[in-house]
Amino acid sequence: MNGSNDFFERKKQELGVSLNEIQRKAVLQTEGPLLLLASPGSGKTTTIIMRIGYLIEVKGVNPTRIKAVTFSRASAIDMKERFKRFFPELPPVDFSTIHGLAFQVVRDYFRKAGISYRIIEGDLDVDLGKQGKSSWKEQPLHKKIILRNLFQSIVRETITEDQMDELTTYISFIKNKMLSKEKWSTVKVDVPEAERIFEEYEAFKKSGYHQLLLDFDDMLTIANQALKEDSGLLQAYQGRYDYFLTDESQDTSMVQHAIIEKLVQKHGNLCVVADDDQSIYSWRGAEPSYLLNFKQVYPNAEILFMEQNYRSSKGIVDAANQFIKRNKNRYDKNMFTENPAEEPIQIRSLPDYIYQAKYLVQKIQDITYNLREVAILYRNNSSSIALMNEFDRAGIPFFMKDADNRFFSHWVVQDILNFMRMTYTDKRPDILEKIHLKFNGYISKKQMAALKEINNNESVFDNLIKFVEIQDYQVKPLKESKETFQQMKGMPPLHAIQVIRDRLGYEKTLEKMCERLGFRKDNLLGILNTLEEIADGLESMEEFASRLKSLEAELKKAKSRKGQNAVTFSTFHSAKGLEFEWVYMIDLVDGIIPSSDDYTGGTVEGDAIEEATRLFYVGMTRAKKHLELIGYKERDGEKTQDSLFVSYVKNIIDPPPTENIKEDVQVKKKIKVGNTTIPYNPNAIKDQAELVEGREVKHRVFGHGEIVKLSEDTIEVRFQTGVKNLSVSTCLELGLLEPA
Repeated sequence: MNGSNDFFERKKQELGVSLNEIQRKAVLQTEGPLLLLASPGSGKTTTIIMRIGYLIEVKGVNPTRIKAVTFSRASAIDMKERFKRFFPELPPVDFSTIHGLAFQVVRDYFRKAGISYRIIEGDLDVDLGKQGKSSWKEQPLHKKIILRNLFQSIVRETITEDQMDELTTYISFIKNKMLSKEKWSTVKVDVPEAERIFEEYEAFKKSGYHQLLLDFDDMLTIANQALKEDSGLLQAYQGRYDYFLTDESQDTSMVQHAIIEKLVQKHGNLCVVADDDQSIYSWRGAEPSYLLNFKQVYPNAEILFMEQNYRSSKGIVDAANQFIKRNKNRYDKNMFTENPAEEPIQIRSLPDYIYQAKYLVQKIQDITYNLREVAILYRNNSSSIALMNEFDRAGIPFFMKDADNRFFSHWVVQDILNFMRMTYTDKRPDILEKIHLKFNGYISKKQMAALKEINNNESVFDNLIKFVEIQDYQVKPLKESKETFQQMKGMPPLHAIQVIRDRLGYEKTLEKMCERLGFRKDNLLGILNTLEEIADGLESMEEFASRLKSLEAELKKAKSRKGQNAVTFSTFHSAKGLEFEWVYMIDLVDGIIPSSDDYTGGTVEGDAIEEATRLFYVGMTRAKKHLELIGYKERDGEKTQDSLFVSYVKNIIDPPPTENIKEDVQVKKKIKVGNTTIPYNPNAIKDQAELVEGREVKHRVFGHGEIVKLSEDTIEVRFQTGVKNLSVSTCLELGLLEPA
């Protein structure tokens, strides 16, 4: 015990690091399995590093016998640097990602078996809109190129960026969950023929080339299988390390847990550091339930709760602690702090979405001296474009942690630019070919092919009418289209986009494409609305095109501003692990967070809504002293509802009075079901007899819809976003539906 006291005192003098009682327990509990549940801001990295140092300095463990595994490369590098700073005289410890560890196992396994392999994942600039004319063997062997070609050959269409993201997530999810082929069909995916593409992708990797092709997920599945089948390999790795430590374990998948289980079987010296309340990656295979069942896997495990928050003010900690308690599937923790209260959490509801970015610019202009301590957090990357536009105009520098320039190459953006190019000259069939199916000229592919054969440098519309075989009904819309494009010449870009959307029928075309191809209408219309924001105030279409190029260049620059005096723009997901003095959480409306997909069966409970709750909690706990929650009452001409999560926070920081108020008045204000409280809707349908097929209704999240099928327990409603199966009892009890 004296040795441990000396160790803690020495480190306090050398580093100024003083551990609390629970942190010390975590350091001293070196033998056997330990689950360390670390609340946000509880000093987990410091505790981990001190534990490793204690093993070496006090317990005399050889540093090479210690293995520390974390989720991301950035975390592994951070831990390695922190260890060197705390213990500069000690030899390095083996810090790596779980993928790095798995690759070591795979490399040794293949070397022993004499198998030649090749990694097909990593950095590669892939233009997903470009059709490869060469054979597969002549193209770079990369996961995305292989999947793109498979999609093209099977679906007979070009895969979009969004579809590629969903397809790769689908494949990764199945592998990380270790799902058998029979269960692939149970995984929800909106990409056409996803299951068949996955099957052919796996077959190609094994037989489509002279080497075995591996992606990053294969490293995990093959490593797990190798350790299971090759006892010699397993024993070699079990004998390599005496102590294992895994960080960010709430982000770990089933296959990753399985690898670690095998490696610690002999000694059982495993320290798992995690926070089940910050598990936000189930969509890519993370398994938070593993933590809840930890004692089933390791019956002798010790579980410690690091609940003291050193980061945030008392008001933020208390509100976040109460907020996360609405989740049921979690360890019962009570995060607390000894920090002072500081200022209360601010909740702002703007009249319209269009004011959001401007409002943030006004707020942040007053704190230019310390912009690196300011973060704007949002759920979807698409939210960053409007921010970029306003902040760039205001001259406020920003850093984008997960910059994504796909907006500028999106086909909707390219369509608008091509419409604008047609206003300068209507004599170019090559431009018309890119948009001829996307406005109300009703030009077929066959007619377009015939038009391209005409090279007289005349109007494409005149040539269609004079020289191409068209139907009588096409003459009038072709003449009107020609006239519209001529009228648009020199028009301010904002007005031009509105004409393209309305008079040329582009928005109706998008709606039909959404119905036919499964695109999300709100995403595509959101791109158009963002383009209108960018166009606002500009005088010419040339200026608009130049502005898009300028913003795209600015986005690339924003990636390099890490650590500079710049505001951070980040998704909630990418903000995990970071902290800031000022945090602004934006777009806090129902349909975004929680999203329509987060509601299971029309209810406000279930795994998806619990994960969305955790995501919101992660956002809240990034703030040290200043936290502001921002929503709006209207967007794109439609009314919005406050996020349910904002309603919960409001009730926490300003509880409704409970004394001297009649119960019926209380009920009118809000409804409580289990741990869930939602605003009362006086117009809600409360009688099941009012639910009849063919009736139009409005859902508080999904919007307007039509009842298409009824049973005793469920109701099927067709919304613009698709058909939803809702629970009748839940809809009636919570007042989720009202007459349209």
